[in-house]
Amino acid sequence: MGRRLFIFPVFPALVAMYLPFCTSEVRLTTTPLDAPPARLWEEPANLANRDLFNGPWGPALAPDPTDRYSLVQRKHTGVNPGLTVRDSKGREWSVKQPFEASANEAPVEVVMSRVLSAVGYHQPPVYYLPRFTLVDDWGSHVEPGGRFRLKIKALKDRGEWSWQQNPFVGSEPYQGLLVILMLFNSSDLKNNNNTLYEYRSVNGIEHWYVTRDVGTALGTTGRFVPEKGRPGAFERDPFILGVRNGFVEFDYGGWHQELVRGRITPADARWAADLLGRLSDRQWRDAFRAGGFSEPIAARFVGALRRRIDEARSLEPQS
Repeated sequence: MGRRLFIFPVFPALVAMYLPFCTSEVRLTTTPLDAPPARLWEEPANLANRDLFNGPWGPALAPDPTDRYSLVQRKHTGVNPGLTVRDSKGREWSVKQPFEASANEAPVEVVMSRVLSAVGYHQPPVYYLPRFTLVDDWGSHVEPGGRFRLKIKALKDRGEWSWQQNPFVGSEPYQGLLVILMLFNSSDLKNNNNTLYEYRSVNGIEHWYVTRDVGTALGTTGRFVPEKGRPGAFERDPFILGVRNGFVEFDYGGWHQELVRGRITPADARWAADLLGRLSDRQWRDAFRAGGFSEPIAARFVGALRRRIDEARSLEPQS
């Protein structure tokens, strides 16, 4: 998530950048009766046949690796470098590039997006390119690639939504989403990583509650500089510590532990694990291939994820 800048006065600035300014109270809220339908999750129809390489938006929306991308603007906030570019078709893309070679969130974010969308959690169109050609004031040159997120008319960004207060608190899909993020060692349970989208289709308007920037995962958990996309760290790190007073205890050191401490039951964990367990080995491999991971590295991640899924499925309520 960032470099170790533990030097006054940089440290307070770093804390301010990461500290989510939101209440720790977790409670259900309601939406106005005249508001569009609110969606966090939908039962994944035909899950066995879902394409986890191209994702829910398919290959037609994918970025062309041979295209030339014109710079629109560079990102000036956050930790990871990024920019907005436009391709030869006039499509606009948000590109997240690697912060450093050993801490690239972009491949992890694409994998997470593929898995979340496959099991019923809506996602915007995201893809991965290892490199691309950028055209800017200095001419045409090859840039490090990363996560490409497409801006489309059907999805309108309406701002962030709160983990602590939303219409889904306590529901199976809400609890299950938290379990899935724990299973992947996702450390970024921050509201500014959540996006409320207005989705327009032929069937009308819906509000999608999307967990979007999920690249800080598949490593260790922590509030500052957790490892990400590191199979060795992910394999070594514990997942579930046990069940206490009827609730699952996770080995989680990231932001907003109040979301999972004393709130997730074994039944919640089994619900999420059963969803993920329906994905085939081919689908898992395709998700990691979509993020640019090599087959040997992908196999290690999939093996560790399978073990965690079995661990969650085996949980029983305390008597």
